[in-house]
Amino acid sequence: MELDVSYFSRLVVQPVIVVSTISPNGVSNAAPISFNAPVTTGPVPLYGFCCETEHDTWRNISENGEFVVNMVGKEFAPMMNELAADLPYEVSEIAHCGLTEEKASTVSPPRIAEAYGWIECKMREHVKLSERAVWIIGEVTAVAAKDDAFDENLKIERANPLHLVTAGGYIADMRKITKT
Repeated sequence: MELDVSYFSRLVVQPVIVVSTISPNGVSNAAPISFNAPVTTGPVPLYGFCCETEHDTWRNISENGEFVVNMVGKEFAPMMNELAADLPYEVSEIAHCGLTEEKASTVSPPRIAEAYGWIECKMREHVKLSERAVWIIGEVTAVAAKDDAFDENLKIERANPLHLVTAGGYIADMRKITKT
């Protein structure tokens, strides 16, 4: 079956992360991101993701150069629309969703305690992809995971990592799609 080229991302199961940032006034921000990936593991570990330039995430990162990649599981699926909501600047999506902020070890933005893992980063560079999008590349400064989610490798069955399969469709258990 031939598909329209705009459907290319529907053939890819994309991991969903929630990026947390902080404003110059110390107010947290969080946004779900599905276009993301490790860039390299060495000699300098790098992680990247795509962000729309008008979003608070890009505004905060361009101001202070720091972010946390929160690795999230299936329990986050019902929150995706709220986390992606266009709230006024300096209204915390973390607080809005009833999530818990936790101090990060090497950057100012908070970790989200309910995540199963965290990758703390300092922006190394960014690439303008279009008038609306930028690819942000961060140098990984710290990594942590909940004990029950990691033992030399990610414990898939414990972490239940969330993935995007279609617009509005998320999956953690490869046998069942959770709709928002």
